[in-house]
Amino acid sequence: MQLHTHTWGEGDRIALLIHGIMADHRTWRRVGPALADRGYRVIAVDLRGHGASGRGEYSPEAFADDVAETLPTGAELAIGHSLGGLTLAKAVDRLKPQRAVFSDPAWHLAELGEGFGPEMFAQFKSAPKEQIQAMNPRWEEADVDIELATLAVWDEATALSLAPLMGADLLPAAPVVPSLVQLADPSFLISPERAAVLRERGFEVRSVTGAGHTIHRDDFDGFMASLEGWI
Repeated sequence: MQLHTHTWGEGDRIALLIHGIMADHRTWRRVGPALADRGYRVIAVDLRGHGASGRGEYSPEAFADDVAETLPTGAELAIGHSLGGLTLAKAVDRLKPQRAVFSDPAWHLAELGEGFGPEMFAQFKSAPKEQIQAMNPRWEEADVDIELATLAVWDEATALSLAPLMGADLLPAAPVVPSLVQLADPSFLISPERAAVLRERGFEVRSVTGAGHTIHRDDFDGFMASLEGWI
């Protein structure tokens, strides 16, 4: 499936952005321009079932196939957040970016905890503004409003499609390209033990102190600082 994309900048270097569950390209409203200011042409997708992209059957493999079909190969940089991190991991061998960043990637969904599974995510589609603000007290109001807008056009069946992955160990065996794993503090997806395994497998791992799961909205400055040397 060809995905809807949004582009910032006209630089000679290319950066790819892949959002997480429930979001779309608008989640990158600050990251896209910031990378464009560094000389990138930044291309962000809406995954299937999200934003302005089409609907259909949902699975990590389908998300990855769409990304590989839509985005250019050989980009200087690719960043995937949460579900986007899982998607990027499954497409990185085809996209072949020079560097990959996995921002709090969804590589072990059992870390979500009891009762915090796909059905809960699906129910979140109708979350009111007050709930989003309470769950994300560090977000700017613009990000809360964007969350409401993206939820309105999101197909919650994408969350239900993740049920077969609950409890599975999805950590990559090795980085396909030089790779940074950027973690929230604490991360409910990558435990300290799994972070140690990733280091042993050749990934660089950094945490953004005090940041929640959506690091780029919870602490934009910390997010960008954590990427130094990779962007």
